[in-house]
Amino acid sequence: MSESPEQQQPISGWFVVVTALFVTSLVTANIIAVKLVGIGGLVFPAAVVIFPLSYIFGDVLTEVYGFRRARQVIWLGFGCNLLAVIAIYLGGLLPPAAFWTGQEAYRQILGFTPRLLVASFTAYIIGQFVNAIVLARLKILTHGRWLWTRTIGSTLVGEGLDSLVFISLAFVGTIPSSAMLAAILTQWLLKSAYEILITPFTYLAVNFLKQEEGLDVFDHDTRFNPLRLSG
Repeated sequence: MSESPEQQQPISGWFVVVTALFVTSLVTANIIAVKLVGIGGLVFPAAVVIFPLSYIFGDVLTEVYGFRRARQVIWLGFGCNLLAVIAIYLGGLLPPAAFWTGQEAYRQILGFTPRLLVASFTAYIIGQFVNAIVLARLKILTHGRWLWTRTIGSTLVGEGLDSLVFISLAFVGTIPSSAMLAAILTQWLLKSAYEILITPFTYLAVNFLKQEEGLDVFDHDTRFNPLRLSG
């Protein structure tokens, strides 16, 4: 059943579930990203274990519910992540109990620097919106066929821009250019490989939701303006 965005049904329970998974993946990734993992000579943030899931759930949202719904969820994720950052910051300002010895550890692990926050939020907005727009446009070009070309193709572009923007804004001037390039490529390849490996799950989720919701939105008349919340 193919419907235009104007014909979308009211928000359903399944839509809420996918939205919750998207936001949880995003917020969790930003919290655990402070840990750097070293495997086989490669160094990358621990967030790589869950952040790609936000792109996968984003793909599911755009593929099933259309770009307009995905746009709302992307901004919702931005707001939730901002709220988490503010709460963590305020928690660090509160005076610790006299017997509690974890204040320095709290600041070291959760004390986000302004530069990293700007890099993270900017990369998120650019990467997620480009991912959703590319997927929605590819769906029209492929007439809804070959789902794997859309999920993988949009992720290659979105995750690539996310890694490029974040690493560049966060570390330019502080580490050698060669190290920055290596970090960008490492994150991009790991995240893209994650997407490819989990493609069968994406197929199952998309097919299940399309059947349950009776939806398969094509964004023929959608305005791909990230700043609009409707239309």
